[in-house]
Amino acid sequence: MFNLFKSHPTKKLRKQLAKLQADAMYASRNGDIRKSSEISAEADKIWQEIQRIEGETKG
Repeated sequence: MFNLFKSHPTKKLRKQLAKLQADAMYASRNGDIRKSSEISAEADKIWQEIQRIEGETKG
């Protein structure tokens, strides 16, 4: 019953992921490919963490 007020464990990670993806896009548009790659790698780690958490909650 009180799970209604409980936030989803990946909500914060998804916000971070969206911000990192946007930052990587802007870096790429500005010609800073190295920074874009670094940010994308960090975003990929967060995505893997999201997948791990969702896998644990479903199964």
